[in-house]
Parts: sequence; structure tokens; C-alpha cells
Amino acid sequence: MKLGDFLSKELIIPELSARTKKAVLAELVAAVHSVQPELDETHVLDVLLEREALGTTGIGDGIAIPHGKIAELESVLVVVGRSAEGVEFDALDFEPCKIFFLVLAPEKVAGVHLRVLAHISRMLKEEDFRQQFLSASEDELKALLFEA
Repeated sequence: MKLGDFLSKELIIPELSARTKKAVLAELVAAVHSVQPELDETHVLDVLLEREALGTTGIGDGIAIPHGKIAELESVLVVVGRSAEGVEFDALDFEPCKIFFLVLAPEKVAGVHLRVLAHISRMLKEEDFRQQFLSASEDELKALLFEA
């Protein structure tokens, strides 16, 4: 499995402008809307906020992996964002998040959704990958993600 199979260059945000949890989610969703304008941004954001209400997707080490299922989607989509400053995201370790991977999946495709989440988790466990992610230029970041 390659992350690039679920990603496009338009879905990589090298520097998020958002400074709050809800604003980060909205910025990530706006990127989705740019490639799939038929999706209702408000609905997608509501799905993510409902998921966050169940428990944070800020998993620690500066990482958040918000995710949700959207009936209107045909295939899994991944949006990647980076925040040099970090954003308070209610992370499990109480530290700001700098690395964001949004995973959206069709409601009927559980297997692929879980494999994508597992693949992202494995990548992000590697300290070298996280450091490269945070220090890469925009072009280097895109290359890193499409190779992953």
C-alpha cells in the first residue's frame, strides 16, 4: 500500500493557517472540497467533530489523525497538513499537534479505511519520518508523502 494512492498534491497543506482544533479540521475539509466540490463541507466537518467528541484523534508525539466515514465518497481520501507552531488538539499527551493526517472513507469500505489508518500509524511511529516531515520544504514534503 502506498499513501500516494489516496492522496493528491492538492490535499497536502505544507503550512496550516488554522490555530484551533475546529479551524484545523475546517481547513483540512476545505482541501477535500477543492477536489470533490460535490461534498458538503459542513456535513464532513460535522462528522469529524462528532468523532472528536467520542475521543480525541490527537494521538501524541505532535500527531493527529482525524477520521470519519462519508456516505457520498467513492474511495478513501487522505489530506495532510503541517503546522510549524503546533495547534492545541486535546492530544493524549497534552502537547500541541504539528502533523495532521485526515482520513475520510466511504461508509461501506471499512477494510481499506483501517489499512490506511494502520499504514499512517506505522509511518508516524518512525522518529526519522516525523523529523523529515516537519523539516521538509514543500516539494520535499510532497515527495516524502508520495513515496510513503
